[in-house]
Amino acid sequence: MSSTLKSLVLGALLTAPFAAQAESTFQTGTGTPLTADARVDFQIRIPKILFLQVGTGTLYASNTAVNLIDFDVPAASVGNGTAVAATLASGDLGNGVVTAIVRGNNGTVTLNANATGALSNAAGDTINYSEIITTASTLTTATFLNAPVLANGASTTVTVNPAPSKVVDRNARWTYTYANSAVAAPGTYGGVNLNNGRVTYTASMP
Repeated sequence: MSSTLKSLVLGALLTAPFAAQAESTFQTGTGTPLTADARVDFQIRIPKILFLQVGTGTLYASNTAVNLIDFDVPAASVGNGTAVAATLASGDLGNGVVTAIVRGNNGTVTLNANATGALSNAAGDTINYSEIITTASTLTTATFLNAPVLANGASTTVTVNPAPSKVVDRNARWTYTYANSAVAAPGTYGGVNLNNGRVTYTASMP
């Protein structure tokens, strides 16, 4: 083995133990008591997070599924003022009920909803989003997440204050119903990203 290689191996052997070991203190003597200290430093890194789910979703992950909330109004009930529930397959919880969750860790979260206009049947007739009522109820937490009131554009803003510290963790069951307060022209209003049928919910955090 060359002298250069021997020097490298010897240097590695001498420095490796010092690189691996933690702090230590050695004391000796006849006095009492003898004490020895050794210190360890800890560090935890927490990223800023914001999670929003309305309908089908996966906690702390992105999910591209978009639920259709479908109302099929009986002919004998058109415009009679009796609210109409959504069909069985509507929403991840069925009958127009969706899971709503917001989680964040950097202070107050604001939540709103935006539509591109009133629901249309592509024949010149419209139904205002004020006819779709969202009712919040308990999912798992006692203080549930209130829902924005839908409008033909930007909704009202729901403010969710953190508790404790900077943490927001709210959820709810949101149930959508069609108010059916007036007679509307025939047709299918809205749809899967059609005729202003899509509402986009947005959560914001500092």
